[in-house]
Amino acid sequence: MARIVLFHSVYGPRPAVHAAAERLRAAGHEVTVPDLYDGRVVDDIEEGFEIREEIGNEELLRRAVAAVAPLGRGLVYSGFSMGSSIAQTVALGDEYAAGLLMFHGTSNLQDDAATEISVQLHVAEPDVYETDDWLNAWYLRMLAAGADVEVFRYQGAGHLYTDPDLPDYDAEAAERTWAVALAFLEELDAAS
Repeated sequence: MARIVLFHSVYGPRPAVHAAAERLRAAGHEVTVPDLYDGRVVDDIEEGFEIREEIGNEELLRRAVAAVAPLGRGLVYSGFSMGSSIAQTVALGDEYAAGLLMFHGTSNLQDDAATEISVQLHVAEPDVYETDDWLNAWYLRMLAAGADVEVFRYQGAGHLYTDPDLPDYDAEAAERTWAVALAFLEELDAAS
């Protein structure tokens, strides 16, 4: 059983985030879903960006760290888009992180980043927010930091293709993503 922290996207803790948590729980994992937006959920991405700007990146990161602090060691960090970016940042700062499972997003790395965790990224191809050039640079920087990285691209899917209530949804890509992600979590669990 993995202990997973699952961060929401810029839309807030939408029903799809809670459904993803339930899917992970049904597979035998313990899942915590922090609410970084104080209960606010939107259906429009521009409104989501406005909330993110209002709160600020530093405060979002502070809230994320505060949410995981009482959970102890050995967490698998995960998230959707903005939440994936937050998961990456927090995981790379946690020397006891058990893994990093990323959906739809990445973040920049500090120049001195160092980690040995296993990382799996699922992203659309093409993705307006995760361009090929960016992803190539991100991948090389993660490898240089010491991470064991796998990247899965889903041709023709929209950015947040795992959320059935958004226009980006791609049922086939979402199911393939979940099959690979659940296998990744089983591997992490077996290795611990």
